[in-house]
Amino acid sequence: MNDRSPRLSLGHVTLAAQDIERLAAFYCDVLGFHITNRGPVPDGSEIVFLSQDPQEHHQIAMVSGAAPRDRGFVMVDHLALRTDTLDDLRALRARLEDAGVEGVIPICHGNAWSLYFTDCEGNGVECFVDSPFHVAQPFADGLDLDLPDDEIVATTRRLVENAPEFQPLEEWRTAFARRLQSS
Repeated sequence: MNDRSPRLSLGHVTLAAQDIERLAAFYCDVLGFHITNRGPVPDGSEIVFLSQDPQEHHQIAMVSGAAPRDRGFVMVDHLALRTDTLDDLRALRARLEDAGVEGVIPICHGNAWSLYFTDCEGNGVECFVDSPFHVAQPFADGLDLDLPDDEIVATTRRLVENAPEFQPLEEWRTAFARRLQSS
């Protein structure tokens, strides 16, 4: 047996949908995904494929027929979606507000700035943007997205510069890449 594990990357996630039309509309209208395909599956349910990336046929698949379920805080059992800038995060916050999504929680993780919320069926969702820092996780503090970017970066740096493993993100990525190569 080969001692080296193959490198894996996340290809997509699949959600169980109670109301597939409503759920697909939320991900398209609020979060900006596009339906790439949809159709029946052998058990009689329907599957819808969604993407925002022309390199990926689907980043999210959703299958109809799920039973209602109770959901709590979205820290556990959530879908995390990366975006590029704090302005993107602000735009997402505005879209969530316009869609009437309540209970959106902004959090600074030191290594990322996040918005946590639930979709229209109670599935946990996190939208985040990387910060320029690495810090040991878990780490969580408040996040004020109404501040300018430079103030958010400065505030985050003050919060984490004495935390374990603090370093520029690129230094951590370089060290982690070396660690992966040697394993």
